[in-house]
Amino acid sequence: MPTTDTTTTTDQRAVRITGGRRLAGTATVQGSKNIALHLYAAAILSDDPLTLVGAPEILDTLVVADILHRTGTRATVTGDEFATRPADSYFPVIPDDLGRRIRTTAVMGGALLARAGKVTFPTPGGDAFCARYIDRHLAAMEAAGAEVEVSRGRVRARFTGKRLPFITDAETRSWGPSLGATVTAMLLAARTPGTSAILNPSVEPEVTHTAALLSQAGVGIEWRGRTALNVTGTDRIRGGVFNVPPDRLEAATLALAAAITGGTVHLDGFPPAAFPDGLVSVFADAGIQLDPLDGGTAVSTPAGPRPVQMATGPHPGFPTDVQPQLTAFLTQAEGTSRIDERIYTQRDTHLSALAAFGAAVNATGSVITVRGRSALTGAGVAGEDIRAVTALVIAALAAEGTSTIRGMYHLRRGYGSLLPKLAALGADLTIDQE
Repeated sequence: MPTTDTTTTTDQRAVRITGGRRLAGTATVQGSKNIALHLYAAAILSDDPLTLVGAPEILDTLVVADILHRTGTRATVTGDEFATRPADSYFPVIPDDLGRRIRTTAVMGGALLARAGKVTFPTPGGDAFCARYIDRHLAAMEAAGAEVEVSRGRVRARFTGKRLPFITDAETRSWGPSLGATVTAMLLAARTPGTSAILNPSVEPEVTHTAALLSQAGVGIEWRGRTALNVTGTDRIRGGVFNVPPDRLEAATLALAAAITGGTVHLDGFPPAAFPDGLVSVFADAGIQLDPLDGGTAVSTPAGPRPVQMATGPHPGFPTDVQPQLTAFLTQAEGTSRIDERIYTQRDTHLSALAAFGAAVNATGSVITVRGRSALTGAGVAGEDIRAVTALVIAALAAEGTSTIRGMYHLRRGYGSLLPKLAALGADLTIDQE
């Protein structure tokens, strides 16, 4: 089984991009990072071998495979296939060094608690732009009957009595239903006898695809609109083969990369209907055309970028994970754009680096203002999370001169081959081999 290389956490290589090249051609979209991470956690519950086809070839996939291996589930990664076999016995302790590198640690903790009856895990890691709150995850564990203790950055949970159906609420105070807590509750309910209820569940694709996997495996799944999700547990969860859908976030990133250069790209196998409705609407307002072509999407900006007034939101709204890339694109629109970041209100770590390119961007509270059109020039910058680095790559594609961008580790966490894809579309870029 491939294991993670600790040196990847300090990958200091840089990508150098000379802007001004119009992108054109065809690109294939990788499997969804965020959906796959939740499916990997669900795999812990399986009583049979399970293969996830289309798994993204990213660092986070290797980190999770290592976590599964160390906690008992046998996991192998071969190309885009993530295969698991159930454990002979479980060691339900997620190592700190691994658990703090991904954002779904609490979800994996819920899966191990459901499978082994106890778990210890660190508070989650992932991106630097916000804290990862897990209170709704812990509430789901307690609702399921577990005793939960939090001390010194670690969570310990265990079942001490008979497991009974439970009710838990996934709603948060700040940003609506919690995607991760909904999945955690689903995984706990999947191995709890009887029917449990999750109130105010998230309906993000990460949730609905995990629900589809569990349903295929023999777990009872009943959606009651957006008000509740009923889960009927079983004592045997089947394995089999399940496809990871393509990554709507990488598809949007490739679209914005082409659009900022005035180019065109064909997203092979990714039709316009696979984008969230909120994204399609905002892209249309911004001048980005998404047309069906041979089962995929043809992306173009025939009239150039236009400013927008928009807000991020839960699915099917505009995804927060595309906001930094859109911000970079809007620097090339004549006029003033305003983006209300309603999911992660402090998601603005990309702004200072965009300003180094010459962009006129600022944030007041949750609202990001972009004044364009800015004449971007090459800069030396660094990003501290996946989407921020990607936004800088997009800005560099439109900048005059050569830019040096650091943050390769973060890029590799979320994208398996974004840079080679951009190069194949015509981008002038090189990666340091130091």
